[in-house]
Amino acid sequence: MRRHLLQDTALRYFLEVAQSGSLTEASARLHVAASALSRQIAGLEEQLGTPLFERHPRGMVLTAAGEILAAHARRAGLDADRALGEIAALQGLRAGQVRLATSDAFANELLPRLCVEFQRTHAGIAFSVQSLPTPQVPEAVRAGTVDIGLCFSRAPQKDIHVEYRQSAPVLAVLPPGHPLAAAPRVTLARMAQHPLGLPPPETAVRQMVDIACGRQGLRLAPVIESNHAKTLLNFVAHGGGVSVSSEVSARYMVAAGLVLARPLADVGMDLRDIEVQTLAGRSLPVAARAFLELLKERLAGPA
Repeated sequence: MRRHLLQDTALRYFLEVAQSGSLTEASARLHVAASALSRQIAGLEEQLGTPLFERHPRGMVLTAAGEILAAHARRAGLDADRALGEIAALQGLRAGQVRLATSDAFANELLPRLCVEFQRTHAGIAFSVQSLPTPQVPEAVRAGTVDIGLCFSRAPQKDIHVEYRQSAPVLAVLPPGHPLAAAPRVTLARMAQHPLGLPPPETAVRQMVDIACGRQGLRLAPVIESNHAKTLLNFVAHGGGVSVSSEVSARYMVAAGLVLARPLADVGMDLRDIEVQTLAGRSLPVAARAFLELLKERLAGPA
């Protein structure tokens, strides 16, 4: 079963136009004539007695009334997903989908492993995993395009419920046998004396590092920058130098003996959490709720 079987056609068409901002694009996505979409929207506007869109040459923009209806339509779609998930649960979780948005740090190792683990006992469950920049993760949760968001914390987000929070200090990552490995804690100043790999300046972890360096008058000159966590970890594993990471990102490579992780002694390196996010006020489908419990358990430590 698909959610459109439990949704009002006019609301479904309206929401697609709202999300795409264009009758033409919505028509292509839905495989429905633009004239049919226009008629459905006009019917809604007539019933409600107010315009839902401002029509512009370059597209359609929601009015205040349209924003309210769009929020309702998104929740109606999510309720339909939950109903379908509960029906699937009657079959022992042999059908359904779990949709996730995650920042890069969790997409490389943690989530693929958990999807495989979950499917060993629930073979009929399919997964959709989007790797997004951290600010876009709560946006996807808010829009209802995913069930669960996983990212590092930022400022509190409107309409986002934090299901689980875990401290995620920034760690130094070193190749086995590195001169700094003998120390129980490492400083950025000592790391700066070795070839260094870092994420780019626009990332949250790099900003934390740059703030700590600014307090010390310390200038870093990385030999490699990458917004892909696994690239930096492999740079270290292949002996290119040292880098920084969260414990979760480096967990499996540390366990395999490919890299070492040490706490950073600099002030401010512990001011970050992992957040597991859902839409506030929403009841998750059964499959998503079951996967959420596994995710929370595995974040705390490996199986």
